[in-house]
Amino acid sequence: MCLVTIGAVADDSFAKATFEVKSHDFGTIKEANGPVSCTFEFTNTGDKPLLIIDATASCGCTRPEYPTKPIKPGKKGKIKVTYSPIGRPGAFKKTVKIKTNGKERTTTLRIEGTVIPKK
Repeated sequence: MCLVTIGAVADDSFAKATFEVKSHDFGTIKEANGPVSCTFEFTNTGDKPLLIIDATASCGCTRPEYPTKPIKPGKKGKIKVTYSPIGRPGAFKKTVKIKTNGKERTTTLRIEGTVIPKK
């Protein structure tokens, strides 16, 4: 008699984007000075390569830039978020949703500030 055992091995490894900060306050900015940017730094604290699948802003005035190549475990990456204040005087609060292959599939980054209008 022949006995064959087929078993599945659980793979507990994953990628994980750990952000140092998830929000940025630009404070008061001048519309006349044009777009402002900030950078959100993260580390892949998982044990598989991390891939940023997409980054979408809550409106067209906010533009995220993100790495398109996988971030190896233990390595850092950056997401640059640029806000255009032109024609948008007053307070603003915007979000950028980051989609990854990581353990936490979606992370929300936030920016805010107040735009002083041109005179």
